[in-house]
Amino acid sequence: MKNAFQFLIILLLLFSIVNLTQAEMSNSLNATAKQTQIYQPFGANIFQGNAARQRKDSIDPNYRLISGDKVSLHIWGIEEALQADQVVVVDASGNIFIPKIGAVKVAGVRAADLQGVVKRKLRERYRAGVEVYVNVLTAAPLRVFVTGGVIRPGQYAGAPTDSVISFLQQAGGIDAVRGSYRNIRIMRANRAIATVDLYAFLLWGKLPYLQFKDGDTILVGQQGGTVKVEGEVRGKFSFEFGGKSVRGLELIKYARPYKKASHVVVLGTRNGKPWSNYISINRFKNTAIMDGDTLRFIIDAPLKTMAVRIEGSHLGNSYYSIKKGTRLKELLDYISVDPNEADIANIYLKRKSVALRQKQNLEKAIFRLERAVLTTPASSDGEALIRAKEAELVLKFIAHAKQVKMDGRVIVSDKGHISNIRLEADDIIVIPKKSDVVIISGEVQIPQSIVYATNATVYGYIQRSGGFTERAEREKIVIVKPNGQVLMGANLTVSPGDEIMVFPKIDEKIMQFNKDIMAIIFQIATSAKAVGIL
Repeated sequence: MKNAFQFLIILLLLFSIVNLTQAEMSNSLNATAKQTQIYQPFGANIFQGNAARQRKDSIDPNYRLISGDKVSLHIWGIEEALQADQVVVVDASGNIFIPKIGAVKVAGVRAADLQGVVKRKLRERYRAGVEVYVNVLTAAPLRVFVTGGVIRPGQYAGAPTDSVISFLQQAGGIDAVRGSYRNIRIMRANRAIATVDLYAFLLWGKLPYLQFKDGDTILVGQQGGTVKVEGEVRGKFSFEFGGKSVRGLELIKYARPYKKASHVVVLGTRNGKPWSNYISINRFKNTAIMDGDTLRFIIDAPLKTMAVRIEGSHLGNSYYSIKKGTRLKELLDYISVDPNEADIANIYLKRKSVALRQKQNLEKAIFRLERAVLTTPASSDGEALIRAKEAELVLKFIAHAKQVKMDGRVIVSDKGHISNIRLEADDIIVIPKKSDVVIISGEVQIPQSIVYATNATVYGYIQRSGGFTERAEREKIVIVKPNGQVLMGANLTVSPGDEIMVFPKIDEKIMQFNKDIMAIIFQIATSAKAVGIL
């Protein structure tokens, strides 16, 4: 029972070490979402709003009246018998009826012109003393068929002035595999009365004005040739074009590559065989691109300069553009610091290539542990049950460990000496702020921060923190320097800003996989952003 309790405490400790922050989890999910959207059809998000359900409070002035429309009619003046305040409906013949005036033909009249049409009809009989005000209240509802390459073909309700996008949205949008964004026909009595190219709307805001009639059909044609675009571009989508091929210049207009993109890799099929080409952007402009091709815009021009960032306690700029091959000390000569604030003896770097290598090493260690957990045999039913419980907890630990983000720390300073390392693009130079405290964490009774004392030893700081816990590893104490350097031992010298970390001592009888787990814990604690939460 005691061993089981110790095992549970240790696993809880392990979970706390590799626990991700909410922001890191969100960034991971966003990155996954972006990957899944790389080949989304250009313009697909146009159907993600709620335009189909938006209420219209007014009639378009260009709307032309049809049967079933409701019109507000107000007549006043000296002719009492003519006075009216009512709502009339446009009848099947396209007329509204006005007492003592008769039928007035309004079908096909623009909403903005209705007032004038009725007033002229009134003036034919009454030259003066009678006034009229007419207003279109509501348009007659109608139903439009939507078919072809859409998600949900069928009949949908709307207003005559609703846009084609509104009806397509009700039908679930255009099918990403079958439907065309560039060949949409509006059919009336089996005859095409208009053609819509949604690219014109997406790129230039152009959408033809249409007034639908009851029974019209929106027919989304078959998808034309498509090209998938990725890499150094603003638009990572699948683009559609008409015909069998398109010039590269047309796709540049759609995808909008960044200026730094210098070349294009074209992957596709020619004459039934896989085909690829690697060309400069200038040559690509006049290259014929075929249906099904994939384009990858890349940066392949020699860079003479690169950017690095400065973090921590410094004065002046946070970004520097330097020549390729510049070394650390050459750049430090141009960085101003306050010697009373900056801990220049503990400068360190964060490097993307190192972070990637750290992540790879961690993944290898995790794989070894995962394989051991899943392949360990049991000699009895009781042992099998214990192994199953252990495996369940360890696999949860592994799931968290896989999400840890490495910081790619490179230690370039030791006892005040700074290595003149060659800088790489996107390096981050960190100048820590001077600290007068020492942090004590891990297996101590009272984890805390204590003011640095020149004559204090490692054990002195631990004693001031209440001493070791029962599970502490007393002979292998870890000190993490402000620059990330890790020292292990029992007789270590403590400096201002150091962190003293006491790891747990695990009885091998408690858990079979403790060595692999402790190796992963140490790797995370010294390579990732988990330093200080042990």
